[in-house]
Amino acid sequence: MRSLARLFVLVLLVASVCGAAPAKPKYTAGSARIHGAVDSKRPFSGDRLFAVLDSVGGPGTWMEWDVNGIKDPALMSVLQPMLDAENKPEMVWVLTERKLPLVAVLLQKGAGEVLIFYELNKLDAKPEKLAVLPVLTPAVVFRDYEQISESEFVHRDRPSLKIKVLKNGFLFSYENRVDSPLSLEPDFSTKTIVEKNAILRTFEDYFKYEYSLMLRAFVQSTRGIFNWQPWHWYMPEWNGSYMMSRKELEAILVRGMMPSSVTLFKAKTAQGEVVEFRTNGNGYSELQISRP
Repeated sequence: MRSLARLFVLVLLVASVCGAAPAKPKYTAGSARIHGAVDSKRPFSGDRLFAVLDSVGGPGTWMEWDVNGIKDPALMSVLQPMLDAENKPEMVWVLTERKLPLVAVLLQKGAGEVLIFYELNKLDAKPEKLAVLPVLTPAVVFRDYEQISESEFVHRDRPSLKIKVLKNGFLFSYENRVDSPLSLEPDFSTKTIVEKNAILRTFEDYFKYEYSLMLRAFVQSTRGIFNWQPWHWYMPEWNGSYMMSRKELEAILVRGMMPSSVTLFKAKTAQGEVVEFRTNGNGYSELQISRP
């Protein structure tokens, strides 16, 4: 049944691509190409919208574009004509887990909507220092959360994902305990260089995966907090100077004891805020944003 539903969506997509071709001069600019389009006579339901996105994006993760974030010129060559027009995009998503980045733009069309897909050659913003935006509006930042107390919010779909408002910032936390907690090699210091490098790569891959989970939980469930777009957090040219180094990881392995938490990412902004991602290797992760 699921495969038939996906086939039905793909059939709709192919049919819509043919009908969308004349719109290309109006909506594209630069090197962007229309990849496809899907019309809906009525506004998309949430289920159908995400079914279409999933059918086009496959196993990749769609990331919501933040209008207040850093602008990638290639992406803006697509969006700016729409932003300057009367019929502005309702939502914009970007998917990077493919050879060329894919953009999905949701627009009003008559009494319904149209979802148009564009393929970019690349996302080409120049790396900038991380910053916390000066104005944080709870109704925007915590749109997907429910406020349960004066200082605490819980995600509507994932109750284990929480936010605490502190006097000097925010603390995001997520807990999903695992059956096999992360354990260290007790005799790491006695290994050969080849063996050490293999162990280091294994742990680097593990923490890279943990970092990606934290980005999905903390960064991609909110909006309007940082100047970086969600995909910038994954790019080595953007995050490289903030990530845990191999030297720091090796020092942990040499000690042979897992600390109470490991800092995977830590940045100090130009305004003095500290942004830190931490994990305990046992399913608990947190992001803390502290203001000076």
